[in-house]
Amino acid sequence: MTLRQQSSPHTRGARSTAHIMLWVIVATLPGLIVQTIFFGWGNLINVAWCIALAIGAEAAVLRLRQRPLKFYLSDNTAALTGLLLGLALPPFTPWWVSAVAVIAAIVMAKQLYGGLGSNPFNPAMVGYALVLISFPVAMTTNWAAPAGLFQGAPGFLETLGLIAAGKQTAIDAYTMATPLDVYKHDIGALVAEEVRQHPSFGTGVAKGWEWVNLGFLAGGLVLLYLKIITWHIPVSVLAALVVMSLAFGSNQDLYAPLSLHLLAGATILGAFFIATDPVSAATSHQGKLIYGAGIGLLLYVIRTWGSYPDAVAFAVLLMNFAVPFIDHYTPPRTYGHNKARRGIASKSAG
Repeated sequence: MTLRQQSSPHTRGARSTAHIMLWVIVATLPGLIVQTIFFGWGNLINVAWCIALAIGAEAAVLRLRQRPLKFYLSDNTAALTGLLLGLALPPFTPWWVSAVAVIAAIVMAKQLYGGLGSNPFNPAMVGYALVLISFPVAMTTNWAAPAGLFQGAPGFLETLGLIAAGKQTAIDAYTMATPLDVYKHDIGALVAEEVRQHPSFGTGVAKGWEWVNLGFLAGGLVLLYLKIITWHIPVSVLAALVVMSLAFGSNQDLYAPLSLHLLAGATILGAFFIATDPVSAATSHQGKLIYGAGIGLLLYVIRTWGSYPDAVAFAVLLMNFAVPFIDHYTPPRTYGHNKARRGIASKSAG
């Protein structure tokens, strides 16, 4: 009788990569729906455009690499990358800026490294950071004003026309700076109470933004419940941000309050959907805690003393650089051993 030899792993989980990525996509829907309600059709259009372009770009590169299209495209990772970019980009981002972000994410940050599993950096954040640095006007002036502030907000077709027109400049009647941006640039000349008179804050933390973040939080909790992700990265990101804000940001006349950090930007989206990328994040539970804490710390530092009011992309990418170092010194316990072998200890033991 001939025995078939097969390499590890010999035990397989019930969830495929495609199944996991599909659940992540589904979990973003509450946040996307709330985004559409409060900020119009822009992000929904961006999501559709970015997903279609991401799948097309991946198919083109796979064809050049002579890889089977159906096998690789069916894992839903390209669609998820496009979705995250569509959610993160300003609602009125010109189509060509979105295209540059998506192509950079799929071609440069993913496929040129060898495809899924080989990319050291989060592809969506590579694309986002590239266009943020390269096209700052388009990326900072095309945020939609919250619903109800202006009469005659653009409908679906008008929003589609504005995006398709490809202009970098904003439309004053429809656009407005984000609450984090307003607070960062106005707090030097005004006190907190005066800054909060800006219409982008509304009567809550930040008009519309708190509900968007709660929508993403609901989706993130679903992922935790289904054990698609573990709690280590989201909790450590948020905990580090809370600690930094309490330590340095107690004076609201100088720094943005904690509530604004948590509920007025991309913090929740970043903590649950971006930082938890299984390829570019740390692997062990201890490593994930360090990785997430680093993101939270960098997020506060860049927002408070840097040039960017919302710095999720830069914080994630900087910690992606540190992942090999973190993984080297925080390996998980090997099966059959009582303790994990640490980097320094393993060298001295050899």
